[in-house]
Amino acid sequence: MKRSAFTSHNCLRPGYRKGEIFYGYLFIAPFYLLFLVFQLYPMIWSFVLSFYKWNGISPKTFVGLQNYRAVLQDPMFWDAMTNTFWYLLANLLFILPLSVLLGQLLCTRSIRARKLHKTLQMLPYITSTAAAGIIFSMLFDTNIGVFNGMLKSIGLPAIPWLTSTEWSKVPVILLSVWRNTPWYTLIVMSAMLGVDAHLHEAARIDGANALQRMLKITLPTISPVLFFNFINLTIDSARIFTEPYILTQGGPGTSSLSVVQYLYTSGFNSFQLGYASTIGYMLTFMLLLVSILYFISLRRQNKE
Repeated sequence: MKRSAFTSHNCLRPGYRKGEIFYGYLFIAPFYLLFLVFQLYPMIWSFVLSFYKWNGISPKTFVGLQNYRAVLQDPMFWDAMTNTFWYLLANLLFILPLSVLLGQLLCTRSIRARKLHKTLQMLPYITSTAAAGIIFSMLFDTNIGVFNGMLKSIGLPAIPWLTSTEWSKVPVILLSVWRNTPWYTLIVMSAMLGVDAHLHEAARIDGANALQRMLKITLPTISPVLFFNFINLTIDSARIFTEPYILTQGGPGTSSLSVVQYLYTSGFNSFQLGYASTIGYMLTFMLLLVSILYFISLRRQNKE
């Protein structure tokens, strides 16, 4: 009897399966080693450190829940949390709708030079945040900024974007929206390309216009992807750091300070490492609570 073309002599050797599994684990081992060293261990260590008072040099002093009580009574922490909430809300209101609109635009076959449009739309995401922040700081400069130049040209007074407590969040929000929209657009566009074209064709034959097809076919079909973007954008917005740090350094005062930036200054400027760890875990607990509420709401909608 002839041996099948799909049968290998090596597969018949005793112990070959064990060797195959061993080499499989060997190839994926670097990822898990890096995860253990640079993610899991720091997470556990920082949680333990949140119960101590430590400046990084002198011996640690166990203080129990004192750091958590201090954070809850810290007005600067709540100012940073309020600012972070506004960043989160602005990102959700602008990035998600823009990603759907731009994704739909890029999926339109009638648009010319689609590859060029895709490349141009991805440029903000792959641009260095530090470089983009420097450019935005020049654009919003009170004296020589482009935006104030446009306001002056139509007879309006200049706005101190970066030095005013009322306006300091605006440049941060615009930079965050400008940078993050392309990534979520790419995810939405990929989901839209997976929608069955026959559904759109049948709706078109029945007389549905483009808006109706978007509302009745595209959005319900890609709703799991939109929910995925919603969760990820919530987490990314809560961790915002680079944009306010480069544009305003959290000022003036605490008007644009984010929670992660306050964590950074507490840990590496004030050397209150235990307190900084507590701030990080307070943010983690709040994000965990928000995520649970999101999933409960989604489950109720699915049941209905």
